[in-house]
Amino acid sequence: MDRLLYVAMTGAKQLMQAQTLVSHNLANVSTNGFRADLARFEARPIEGPGYPSRINTVATGVGFDQSSGTLEPTGSPLDVAVQGHGYIAVQTPDGKEAFTRGGTLNVNALGLLETQRGELVLGDNGPVAVPPYVSIAVGGDGTISIVPQGQGPETLAQIGRIKLVNPDPNDLEKRPDGLVRVTDGGEVKADVKVGLVSGFIESSNVNIADSLVNMIQISREFDVAVKMMRVADDNAERAATLARMA
Repeated sequence: MDRLLYVAMTGAKQLMQAQTLVSHNLANVSTNGFRADLARFEARPIEGPGYPSRINTVATGVGFDQSSGTLEPTGSPLDVAVQGHGYIAVQTPDGKEAFTRGGTLNVNALGLLETQRGELVLGDNGPVAVPPYVSIAVGGDGTISIVPQGQGPETLAQIGRIKLVNPDPNDLEKRPDGLVRVTDGGEVKADVKVGLVSGFIESSNVNIADSLVNMIQISREFDVAVKMMRVADDNAERAATLARMA
């Protein structure tokens, strides 16, 4: 394959991957607690026969943006936002522990506290079970209190506490479903220093302006790569024509 064509095709492929990541971030700009994925272009040596100085520019993931989004008031007692660093511990469908900043919670038909997407919220002893209630409140330390059904407002019962964690940022990775976990797949101990604020949700931390600028820049670079492929095709066609005339 012509060297110019190879470089152009490789560059176009990597630019498409980068554009996919930016598009994914923009698609989740309204997802509560979403953390933007990060990527950068790196020079990688080309394997196989040839000069060792050959390199490709490759788009590689470098984790995710762990900065906080803004807090938006909702007034709902089951909407909670993590203050500062930390996460809410949840149980994934395969029974493992993962973490989220998405604090839009509700009680499902089985009486278990879950996220908006359906992950069970973990407490000190597994998923948090919520008995029938008249009213419910979540404290700053994650403690859940209810007025049980059939009782007056003077009867306040604490039924559990949401597990809040603050693992080392360097030990975290983002799953394809958007949840966060520690790289070794293990569990993390609760951290009493992590706090919640009730009646608020945290917005996505995607910077719309920066993402749109990146999308435009990548699109222009992709156009250049496509033009390079056309030039390579034209060169190959001219070379073939000259060879036939010889």
